[in-house]
Amino acid sequence: MVKVTDAEIIRRFFDRDESAIRDTQDKYSRYCGSIAHGLLASAEDAGECLNDTWLRAWNTIPPEKPQSLRAYLGKITRNLAVDRIRRDSAAKRGGKEAVLALDELAECESASADDVEEKAAQSALGEAINRFLDAQDRERRALFVERYYYADSIADIAAHHSMSESAVKVTLFRMRKELKKELERRAFL
Repeated sequence: MVKVTDAEIIRRFFDRDESAIRDTQDKYSRYCGSIAHGLLASAEDAGECLNDTWLRAWNTIPPEKPQSLRAYLGKITRNLAVDRIRRDSAAKRGGKEAVLALDELAECESASADDVEEKAAQSALGEAINRFLDAQDRERRALFVERYYYADSIADIAAHHSMSESAVKVTLFRMRKELKKELERRAFL
């Protein structure tokens, strides 16, 4: 089977060729599935999230023309999963570990993005967080991303990095504190 390039898939989205969805699923189901399964409490919810990801891609490409299809789909999947977690946690059920990770970061989060000004602020906030992470060493950055992007459990992160759970917790606590200080310095908080 010949692998279809991302550029070809994006071209098919722009041509409104439905094979773009099939090729996207073939190429990115494992990647997006790992994000959804890592965040959501059930396989059924993760499957629905994946279906919503393909639909969202279909509805947003065009006008969007992602530089990296993989990153674009990963972001869609993560955002959909986080939305589901927030909705489910409001109903007192759902992905406990992801809710914990989101709660930990709540003090570094700004208001929702409902208008153009707010969306610009959110973009600047994302850039500030990326600069913060770029300044971290590789291991600290990996701990942060595994916890707050993929919502991995403290136990899983500790095992993956051959660290104690306590060391992971302390490192993440210090990073959140540093991030909060940096965001306050840049007037995001």
